[in-house]
Amino acid sequence: MADAKVIPFDDDRSRSGGGSRPARRRTGGGSGGRGDGSTAPVSALPGSRLPDDPLEGAADPQEPQRPQESPAREAGDGGWDRRIAGGLAFLRRRVTGDYEVDEFGYDKELTDQVLMSALRPLADKYFRVEVKGIENIPSEGGALVVANHSGTLPLDGLMLQVAVHDNHPAERHLRLLAADLVFQLPVVNELARKAGHTLACAEDAQRLLELGEIVGVMPEGFKGIGKPFGDRYKLQRFGRGGFVSTALRAGTPIVPCSIVGAEEIYPMIGNAKTLARLLGFPYFPITPTFPWLGPLGAVPLPTKWTIQFGEPIPTDGYPPEAAEDPMLMFNLTDQVREQIQHTLYKLLVQRRSVFF
Repeated sequence: MADAKVIPFDDDRSRSGGGSRPARRRTGGGSGGRGDGSTAPVSALPGSRLPDDPLEGAADPQEPQRPQESPAREAGDGGWDRRIAGGLAFLRRRVTGDYEVDEFGYDKELTDQVLMSALRPLADKYFRVEVKGIENIPSEGGALVVANHSGTLPLDGLMLQVAVHDNHPAERHLRLLAADLVFQLPVVNELARKAGHTLACAEDAQRLLELGEIVGVMPEGFKGIGKPFGDRYKLQRFGRGGFVSTALRAGTPIVPCSIVGAEEIYPMIGNAKTLARLLGFPYFPITPTFPWLGPLGAVPLPTKWTIQFGEPIPTDGYPPEAAEDPMLMFNLTDQVREQIQHTLYKLLVQRRSVFF
């Protein structure tokens, strides 16, 4: 049997006995023709473009081919490059001192790039903070946010600061008024100043409000944060209404804020008062895990948080002398307190679980 000869399908030379001549254009009713002697139009594949020049886009045989990177990888590499460049620029500014702080010591760049980045996982992943009513905080101008205080350690203030910045369309910063003890601790003092916190006094608060800042205050103070677990979500006394007087003088609205979830992070079942006096603390908490488990007992429980901002209470309609009216201050203070307490009860009824 003679050896079979393989004939390539598209080799015209095999059909002409091996002669060399230009390829012919097929006509007639064969496959790919239309039967009228014309050539069937060539259509591009879906998602591709047919080039005008048949040689357009053809690879140069002399040019080495390079594997193509995926768009996702290219975007990721560019993102990391920008992050590294931004980080190096940030470090250079810190070393050279080329950054700004305001008259209260607030460092916006450090807060945005370092402090907020450190607190954000705690708020988003650990406590899973849900924010409601953020539209009640104005997009511009000053406002006084008044919130309940709880949790044995003041983590609720930090989570409130993250909630305002990350959820407000204008990414506004909350300037918290802190107690004297915060500015007496060595490291905490500097961090608090850099984060925009300032002493809880009427002069500083009014100055910030007049500058158009969002100011946060927790009038319960140590009475709220250090109350026993049996009194959870029961608001303590709001002082003498100094925050209302400050808002009246600045003519800024008061935004009540209710925080649910902070009460259970450190269930305070006891208070070592003698030890607290020796250390100069307002209280020394005893919880189911602290001090029995040592440093591990200081880890907060992963409760589910809800922060709701209520309807703002306007103050710009009052005359200038209204800030000296004790009855008006008492009524407005009671109105803010009742609104926060009512919202706390409503959120507790809606909550499915402490942890979910």
